[in-house]
Amino acid sequence: MMNISFSDTELLLFERIADAASRMNTEVYVIGGFVRDKIIRRPTSDADIVCVGNAIDLANEVAAYYNPKPVVAFFKNFGTAHFKIQESDGQMLDVEFVGARKESYRASSRKPEVVPGSLEDDQNRRDFTINALAVSLNKENFGQLIDPFNGLLDLEEKRIHTPLEPVKTFSDDPLRMLRAIRFATQLDFQIDPETFNAIISDSERIRIISQERITEEINKIIASDKPSVGFDLLYKSGLLQIIFPKMTDLAGAEYIDGLGHKDNFYHTLQVLDNISVNTNDLWLRWAAILHDIGKPATKKFEQGHGWTFHGHEVVGGRMVPKIFDKLKLPMNEKMRFVRKMVELHLRPISLTKENITDSAIRRLLFDAGEDIDSLMILCEADITSKNKQKVKKYLENFELVRRRLTEVEEKDRIRNWQPPVSGEMIMDIFGIGPSKKVGDLKNMIREAILEGEIANSFEAAYPFMLEKAAAMDLKPVRQLNGGNSPFKIS
Repeated sequence: MMNISFSDTELLLFERIADAASRMNTEVYVIGGFVRDKIIRRPTSDADIVCVGNAIDLANEVAAYYNPKPVVAFFKNFGTAHFKIQESDGQMLDVEFVGARKESYRASSRKPEVVPGSLEDDQNRRDFTINALAVSLNKENFGQLIDPFNGLLDLEEKRIHTPLEPVKTFSDDPLRMLRAIRFATQLDFQIDPETFNAIISDSERIRIISQERITEEINKIIASDKPSVGFDLLYKSGLLQIIFPKMTDLAGAEYIDGLGHKDNFYHTLQVLDNISVNTNDLWLRWAAILHDIGKPATKKFEQGHGWTFHGHEVVGGRMVPKIFDKLKLPMNEKMRFVRKMVELHLRPISLTKENITDSAIRRLLFDAGEDIDSLMILCEADITSKNKQKVKKYLENFELVRRRLTEVEEKDRIRNWQPPVSGEMIMDIFGIGPSKKVGDLKNMIREAILEGEIANSFEAAYPFMLEKAAAMDLKPVRQLNGGNSPFKIS
């Protein structure tokens, strides 16, 4: 075995694969990202095994060595199979078996044509030289590195390069253009100039790829240590204009009478990098991407003042569901979280001013709820000034806001809002059904608590409710049951 650090579990697996392949008279290799990551000492938990033969039969033969035997999942139409085994440290290793193949796309197809092939065919169809590396698991040359495209050199020089002519590689599978940018971002590699020029010239071909596969690559870029690298490459290649035009609308700065605004695209990338230092939450990172997405629609030049983006947080919030739908992102609580972050991202800034009332703090706690900490992380990431003194001042102000939030929350318990008097209770007390009056009473109680007129407790809310109900000609018809209240209805 060449000088690659494999675990004992992996070595045992490879020896068993070699033994099974020898009995089946089948060529077999470990290939691709697993080999790449092992060479550069990057954590990996997926091993791709390529055989020149029946991959499903080989997977079943290898699985039989283990006790208990792992469950082999197979996909007969694709000729692939995989199972999981546990490493000594408890981590799971996902082993996938696939037959060597040729693969290509027709001009207008989103699905590849696949035919059986040799190891050479399989390496030729790989996206990049660093992913075409293979290690033989055959007994006669076990452990030999097979590197037909100098992928090892590209690894050493941190270069993304296609094994064949880049135009052919990207034409066969246009998703590889996004993968090139994703790998450059994840690995901190440079894309070979010829390869990058081919992405620019062939960018339109990305349109034949399904949105789900595109978004998967975007999410992997967002999840990287420094996602701005990937978005900058997407922008410069022309791909971003095709796959996410709303984001490219942020780019550029306009000047009138010598007054300009910042480039909101590169500001957004800085916010994204800033937040990525403090959180791995994919959806909070999406909130960073979309926090200013409403600015192009709200941009206006006001004489004597300059550029304004009034209401961009509201407009941006309304855009979030459409963007999620277009990108095939989940239309559930994840989308609602991102929308909330976009709509609220300016609120904590207003609280950094002097003489901010407890009422304003309560309202932010009420609106942000459990997501207040995420909102504060986003707001702090939104500080992109190059003036260190300004940054220091902003961060100190936000720290003051955090303290105020903590103080008010400890006193008033607004974050996990539960109405001290529920709608059901109102209907029971006054003997009425669902109606506007029930909603009005609930809103009056909530507003009184947020304004600090009454405490956030049943004891304070109940007499307040009776007073407001009397003004609405509502009279209680029964006492409360259960002994939960010291108040009696007379």
